[in-house]
Amino acid sequence: MAGITLDDLDLRILAILQDEASVSNLELAERALSSPPTCMRRVRRLTEAGVIRRQVAVLDPVAIGTAVTALIEISLDRQTAEDYDAFEAYVCAEPAVTQCYRVSPGPDFVVVADLADLAEYDEFARRLFTGASNVRNVRTFFSTHRAKFEANARVAHAMRKRV
Repeated sequence: MAGITLDDLDLRILAILQDEASVSNLELAERALSSPPTCMRRVRRLTEAGVIRRQVAVLDPVAIGTAVTALIEISLDRQTAEDYDAFEAYVCAEPAVTQCYRVSPGPDFVVVADLADLAEYDEFARRLFTGASNVRNVRTFFSTHRAKFEANARVAHAMRKRV
């Protein structure tokens, strides 16, 4: 993504697409105050530059059977770059893992996993954490209520900074 400069039109396009990625190019152009050909070129450029990584549908977890969200702190015994990379690849390969962060200070990783129920969590934890020889400590929190979930980057913030 190095070398790309985002102007106000790019930021407007990104804000609209984050809110509703399935918007037609014609509607995108109208809402971004631009022409359809310009919007199409900009979206292609933003995609090729890696600013737009992919377009996804945001699903209701309960509707698809993943009612339990686990927030998991993990500390490793060995903390070399290779150990971090290996553990990260190991955890990220697990389909239930929706987010994985290296953090500091405190634990080495914070992982978010969406699971059907506590029985599935138990199986998940046994497979991932007791099976991994480098895991020193695991602490799990279960979400009882999700007050906010946004997958959007702060495009509006970037727009305000430009003014």
